[in-house]
Amino acid sequence: MLTRLAITPGEPAGIGPDLCVELAQQSRADTQLIIVADSALMQQRAAALGQSISLTEFDPATAPRSNQPGELFISPITASEPVLAGKLNPANSMYVLATLAQAANMALRNEVDAMVTAPVNKGVINDAGIAFTGHTEFLAEHCHAKLTVMMLATEGLRVALATTHLPLKDVADAITDDSLTEVLTILHADLQSKFGITKPNILVCGLNPHAGEAGHIGREEIEVLEPVLEKMRAKGMNLKGPLPADTLFTDKYLRDADAVLAMYHDQGLPVLKFKGFGNAANITLGLPIIRTSVDHGTALELSGTGKADISSLHTAITTATEMVRAQVRSQPRANAKAN
Repeated sequence: MLTRLAITPGEPAGIGPDLCVELAQQSRADTQLIIVADSALMQQRAAALGQSISLTEFDPATAPRSNQPGELFISPITASEPVLAGKLNPANSMYVLATLAQAANMALRNEVDAMVTAPVNKGVINDAGIAFTGHTEFLAEHCHAKLTVMMLATEGLRVALATTHLPLKDVADAITDDSLTEVLTILHADLQSKFGITKPNILVCGLNPHAGEAGHIGREEIEVLEPVLEKMRAKGMNLKGPLPADTLFTDKYLRDADAVLAMYHDQGLPVLKFKGFGNAANITLGLPIIRTSVDHGTALELSGTGKADISSLHTAITTATEMVRAQVRSQPRANAKAN
């Protein structure tokens, strides 16, 4: 099966275009890679890196074929202003969002099987007067998803988040019966449908140190987490917790786990990035499409230098390809149940 992937290079002044140029030098027999970007920018960055690339305009009506060495398929969008490597320009913020919208639309129309995103700079988009908190939230709104769940994955570990980009002081109030129920429902369903795991084993972190220590260090575990977990177990989910986060991330617990649900961003992601930074993928669950991303930032200081590490983008591409294939395998089972 040859998988079609739309790739957005993200912040044009960052290393995203560099990574896409590097991709062009390495053919993958199992994928057709389509860059959603400005053609002039891609050629300019290739020249800065001393590379040569051939850009073939993507036609979704043609049969899929893998890229030849030195070739990228492109779905072109013109940047608002010329791009200088390493120099942020708020004027190009709408261009960045347009690439995301176009790639998502291609996936929604089934012109591609999934989308893969390189990093954006949230600050410069906000400097342009655009309210933007991240890929996850943007794609949720664009795809009309009621709720999405952020999950990062590296070899041997998947960590999903009950809350994402919130100040720490707001986290406890954001974890409610309804929100935790929805997050667990999405996580469980997507582990089944997009990863092909029939009966997922999910570990759930407590919110407080020592998971609240029987209410002595906070009552959220007693009043919110435990009732929700009991309710979801009654529906057939295999959930363990709430467990203290300081001991959950050990072999004793992780050995048979398919995913960990952390309560907030910096509870779970430092562990995952320590384990696999540069070889991890960011995955958005709850969307009607498959979306993966790199696990790093725009690295403006490396843009145009040839020193950017492509490992995480390769991981994101491999993860997206595996998810597409798992989804295809799971569809016959889902259809059989429906019938």
